[in-house]
Amino acid sequence: MSLELSTQRMQAHIADGIGWMTFNNPARHNALSLEMWQGIGDILEHFAGNDEVRVIIMRGAGGKAFVSGADISEFDEKRANSEQRESYGQIAGRATHWLSKIEKPLIALIEGYCIGGGLATALSADIRFATPDSRFGIPAAKLGLGYEYEGLAKLARLVGPSNARDIMFSARFMPAIEAKEMGIVNFIHEREEVEKVCMEYAFNIAANAPLTVKAAKAAVNAWERDSRAEEVNQVRAMVDACFNSEDYKEGRKAFAAKRKPTFSNK
Repeated sequence: MSLELSTQRMQAHIADGIGWMTFNNPARHNALSLEMWQGIGDILEHFAGNDEVRVIIMRGAGGKAFVSGADISEFDEKRANSEQRESYGQIAGRATHWLSKIEKPLIALIEGYCIGGGLATALSADIRFATPDSRFGIPAAKLGLGYEYEGLAKLARLVGPSNARDIMFSARFMPAIEAKEMGIVNFIHEREEVEKVCMEYAFNIAANAPLTVKAAKAAVNAWERDSRAEEVNQVRAMVDACFNSEDYKEGRKAFAAKRKPTFSNK
């Protein structure tokens, strides 16, 4: 099932429990335009409320880039001063809210460049697959851009403060193998197999108990955000919900019968 969107620069469809979100601006290496930020928010909001979607995979069209950053050609018109920055930020902020808050597992399938805002978008994923020829970096220092705190905090938590400083100060691009060593990438596979392997991984997640996966994601997110009491209590309630669920009963029955469980998210 394909989603109808207000822009053709974003595409989305649902198949076999996977919600696919595609950045479709290959002529500009999938640079994120304002309409694409709007589309991201619309897609993820739909996926969040659709019980058919168990896992989300996001990728770039064209094979040359995941996302190459923000569409700088728009800056003079839509991001030239602080007032426009605020308006732009409201639309982009809704998208980044969904990227960071969505409770379902989010996977990034990276082929080619993953630069600037593209890397920030990829870091919002729970798991990242990449091809060996992928390249990563944040060239903000070569453009004079200020980088938002939330994005840098996420980067520093993932790669450590020293590596985060290297990435930001040097504005250099790094190969996939170095990105994996830093913890930016989980898995590297050749282009001929990366989509297949990524889908198999997603199917494996989709077959697991959704309430358990949701609680696990919430727990890790709470830890990343300094274990705030409110979030930790929410995680505890989610863990209780797992033990009281029909899926927990199904899991025990399936284990005893030595069969594969069929989970209902209840």
